Amino acid sequence: MVLIKTEKLCKTFSSGGTQQHVLKNLDMEIHEGDFTVVMGSSGAGKSTLLYALSGMDKPTLGSISFAGREISKLSNDQLAVFRRKNCGFVFQQMFLLDNMSILDNIMASGLLVTKDKKDVAARAKELLTRVGLTEQIWRKFPAQLSGGEAQRAAIVRALINRPKVIFADEPTGALNSAAGTAVLDVLTGVNKDGQSIIAVTHDLKTARRGNRVLYIRDGVICGTCDLGTYVSGDKSRHDKLSAFLGEMGW
Repeated sequence: MVLIKTEKLCKTFSSGGTQQHVLKNLDMEIHEGDFTVVMGSSGAGKSTLLYALSGMDKPTLGSISFAGREISKLSNDQLAVFRRKNCGFVFQQMFLLDNMSILDNIMASGLLVTKDKKDVAARAKELLTRVGLTEQIWRKFPAQLSGGEAQRAAIVRALINRPKVIFADEPTGALNSAAGTAVLDVLTGVNKDGQSIIAVTHDLKTARRGNRVLYIRDGVICGTCDLGTYVSGDKSRHDKLSAFLGEMGW
């Protein structure tokens, strides 16, 4: 089913008396269960699109429907409730609270939606174990973790409220190759279990994990590459994506 749909989506910023049209009459659909990757050069509108689709920012014109509900006209307070219930976020910077343990960081997000502390704790521990973070790590503070461990914890925080979509903005951008691969394995795993993901990236390794890659240029989606289900070591997948990006001038 169609999870997110935009019609004539526009986003304009004003600066110094001039207007910058970042998204231009953009029509798109994202289906439930997709791992959608958005690529394009810097300034193409990738992050602006991500923020609009997730309700973090409002479009200037056009509409955004999320699971059949138009969110583009919701108030700021309504959008805050919408995001808590429907969206999980993973950024290049993890934004974990320094003065709280990893487990408490995750539970704090869960308790924004439900006050059932026992249920939140059980789900947090199950998810932490699932992404390979041991009980010893649960009690640590963010500064005591490696970058890969912190990002996996951030993914658990994004999953804690059972979101319809995880929005990821350069999720491996601050990680080394091994840690980045571990994080991508986690995202691929939850996607195979049915979790919808929308990721913005410049990274080919991240893009290869998606089943669908959208290329945006000057605020317009100018190409789509359907890769199908991710299979590790599939060279044809790499070749198909590389050829597509070459056509797009990436």
